[in-house]
Amino acid sequence: MSTRELYVQDPGDSRWTVPATGAARFTWEYDEGRDRLLALYQKGKDKQWDAATRIDWDLEVDPADPLGTPDESLSLYGTPHWDRMTERDRGDLRQRYAAWQFSQFLHGEQGAMVCAARIVESAPDLDAKFYSATQTMDEARHAEIYARFLKDKIGMLYPVNDSLKALLDDTLADSRWDMPYLGMQVLIEGLALAAFGMIRDTTTRPLPKQILAYVMQDEARHVAFGRMALRDHYRQLTDAELREREEFVIEGCYLMRDRLRGTEVLEDFGIPPAQAAEFTERSEFLRLFRKLLFSRIVPCVKDIGLWGPRLQRAYLDLGVFDLGDANLDLLMAQDEELAEQMDAERFAAEESARTAEVAHAIARGAAGD
Repeated sequence: MSTRELYVQDPGDSRWTVPATGAARFTWEYDEGRDRLLALYQKGKDKQWDAATRIDWDLEVDPADPLGTPDESLSLYGTPHWDRMTERDRGDLRQRYAAWQFSQFLHGEQGAMVCAARIVESAPDLDAKFYSATQTMDEARHAEIYARFLKDKIGMLYPVNDSLKALLDDTLADSRWDMPYLGMQVLIEGLALAAFGMIRDTTTRPLPKQILAYVMQDEARHVAFGRMALRDHYRQLTDAELREREEFVIEGCYLMRDRLRGTEVLEDFGIPPAQAAEFTERSEFLRLFRKLLFSRIVPCVKDIGLWGPRLQRAYLDLGVFDLGDANLDLLMAQDEELAEQMDAERFAAEESARTAEVAHAIARGAAGD
């Protein structure tokens, strides 16, 4: 089956071309490098994994409730539309909303893969090129995982959201070598991490929990890489150059806030766009979700040295200014630890099952069976 057949809305042309700008940079210095980035590169190599074997794809998923998250998270919940819906309609809504969320994750991961490859090409330092090469593989794996989950378990996809597409376009079309870092590593990856974490911590379904925990383990390294590289580079920029990048961050943050409505799903149920937007804006869950989604971005932006007055005012307007003092290192460490704990629990359960199977075989042999 072609992927196009699974799209609930016409995705348009199956190929999207963003004209490449900027220079491909080579370096003939192979011996020197920043110890922190080389250590992260080593970690990136050590932590490679196979999505076909680490994830238990035999776990069942109910398409009518793929995530098992509370219905209160749906923007239609509590409205007259929700009250009139049959249980089958509500199952369809849950399926479509999960498909919309994970479709944006999928498209974002493909964007991250392209951006990481662009960093390999354009970064001036070999240590950054080395690490970005491992990240490119990580992002390919993540796109593979989300595509498989959507096709095999949910059974439908949504096209890329316009706001996400606009941010990807701005990030990839910029000729400055640091912009794929800033657009992808800080904004898109930071926002995705928070969204992944929100679902990981609320889903009652083991398969999406596994997927998100393992993807987040990789993403924690990616954000660390972006922070290291950009912090070093931005110390060398003029005030004017820093303000240009802050303007990019401000525009990107508003775009990301506006992409989180999921009104495309409501429109599938015949709700006019204006009313769909009104329902999402009234949602208490969405307001909380939006704030949490910036929990990874704001402290990262502050850490890399972008914290001018206009940027601070934008974060005050978005209601996320106080997140600037969040402990990003602690959040990332928790992401890695949770994935390792999940592995340990799975391996212990598998070992216990094998031990029980051997004991049963021995007992049957002793009984003469």
